[in-house]
Formats: sequence, structure tokens, C-alpha cells
Amino acid sequence: MGFVQADPIRAPARAQDLILRQRVKDYRAGDLEKRYETLDIEEDFFINYGYVTQWLHALMHPRTWNGRQARAQKLLEFVRERGQVHPREVDEHFSHGKVTNYWGGSSNATTHLMDEMHYRGLLRVVRREKGIRIYAVRIAPEIDVASDASATIDALVDVVVNIYAPLTSPSLSYYSRRLRYAAPQLQNTLPAAFQRAKARLSKATIDGVEWFWPSDEKLRPSVSDGSLERVRLLAPFDPLVHDRTRFKLLWGWEYRFEAYTPAPKRKLGYYAMPLLWRDQVIGWANLAVKNGELQSEFRYVESEPREPVFKRELAAEMDRFRMFVGL
Repeated sequence: MGFVQADPIRAPARAQDLILRQRVKDYRAGDLEKRYETLDIEEDFFINYGYVTQWLHALMHPRTWNGRQARAQKLLEFVRERGQVHPREVDEHFSHGKVTNYWGGSSNATTHLMDEMHYRGLLRVVRREKGIRIYAVRIAPEIDVASDASATIDALVDVVVNIYAPLTSPSLSYYSRRLRYAAPQLQNTLPAAFQRAKARLSKATIDGVEWFWPSDEKLRPSVSDGSLERVRLLAPFDPLVHDRTRFKLLWGWEYRFEAYTPAPKRKLGYYAMPLLWRDQVIGWANLAVKNGELQSEFRYVESEPREPVFKRELAAEMDRFRMFVGL
């Protein structure tokens, strides 16, 4: 995939774990964080914040920065001296005060500066302690990537398409524009990259909607291996779910992520997980671990399937989920 979106909410597990459990055999909640130091991956911002391969990380950097160079240099020397640092340790040493963060709250200025330096590629996250990032000076590995701006941005678009296709033209445009976060130094090249992508990708028009997908991907007319006869509970940020426009086109109803919506205004629930049965998303589930037990609430767009095979497969998915969260 190249990129897995991360989210700090643990209800019933973090988004990155929920995404990977459907794609990695015997995956357990927390495996990515536990094995992070042994994998060739980085925490970084792609179209959202998450985990990227080192190849993709190298493709996005170096990012330009005209920020607080003198202060950053002092902080960099401090981190280099100690090898690895906790943000609290840095703040205690420098005490730069407070700043307003992205959410409108207050953050330590040193923590904010470290976030900036991480985003610009000066620092890397080496691990987490109780969810808090531990930083070290980043030494760029020798990885061959495209040096030409057009080739670089095209490669980034291809990563997006590989993860989220098939995409409608408006969705392809939306995801392409999000790459201004991945490579702000190349954002002026994005309109041309979008047009090149439309020309080189495979495409088809269905019911008046133009769809795009990777040119080397071969579509199968049917699946006969029995894999469709399985219930899957998906993460709110799963690539199958992420594009809300496509979601509504394919399944006929509007999915909303409501964790940040005031409780009285929620329609689906705090952390509603789309329920995939065969090739249809037929409803959603709200799951929570309480007192060592997995509690569940299921709701359906129309009605719960009455077939015995559905009930059996739903029970099997719940068993898989208990194993995944360690119950």
C-alpha cells in the first residue's frame, strides 16, 4: 500500500490496526507500533497522517521550510547530543512557552517546533511511549527516487491511485490536491499531474460516471474462491470506505464519521464501522471493549439478512475481532 492512515482514537482499536487486520494474516491490535522499530517505515504526513514506507518518505522529501531556523538548529543539536528525546525533556530544557495548535487548543512551543521539524524531515519518530512520539535526528537513507519534479509528483499520484482506486474524476482531483501536504514544494505541479493521470490511467464510463484505476491492474469479472461469503467490519478510514462519494455511489447510503460530532447530532454512533457482506456495505457496527468483553451494536440500512450463512459469518467475524483485540 505504501501508506496506512493513523488515528489516535482507540474505539475499539486504532484506525491503522483496523485497516491492517483485514490485510495482514494473524494481525493483532498494536502490532504495528510494537514492530515499528524493526520495519523500514516512517511516521509522516501523506494525504493524511500515518505510516509510510521509506521509499515513499524519500519521494516526499526534502520539504522546504522557512521557519525558525536558529531555534530549530539549537533543538537539533540538543537531540543529536542525547540520541533520543521525549518532548517533555526538550520542553523542560528550552521552555519556549505555549502556542495555539491545529485544534485551537494550547500546546508547548517546543513540542510544536518538533512537530514542524519532523514534518520537514529533520527529525524522525523512532518509537512511541504510551502514545507519545520519541524523536531522534533523521539521517536520510540512500534510496533511489525520481529527481525530476514531474516524475516525482506522478509517482505520488500513482501511490494514491493504487490505494484508493477506483476513483471518479472529482475524487481523483481531490486526492491529487491532498498531495500538497505530502510534497508542499511541488504543489504548483499538481494541476498538470492530475491531467497526466487522467491520460495514462485505465478508465471507464459507467452510468455517466467516469472511473479511473491503475493501468496495470487487471479486473476480474467474478470471484469464485468463496472470499465474498465473509462478513468484514471496516475501519472508518479503510481505503474501501475513505472516498465518501464513491461509497454513496456504490452502496446507496451516506456514511459519516461522527467521533468529533456532538453526541446529540450523531446518527450512526461515535465510531461506526461499516459492515461489508459479500459485495455490499449493508450497515454498521459500534463496538467497545468493557470489563474484558466485546460489546456490540449492529444497525442495518434496510434489514439484517436472514440467511443462516450471514449469521454464521457475522459470528466468525466477531470471534476474529476478539482475537485481534486480545480477548
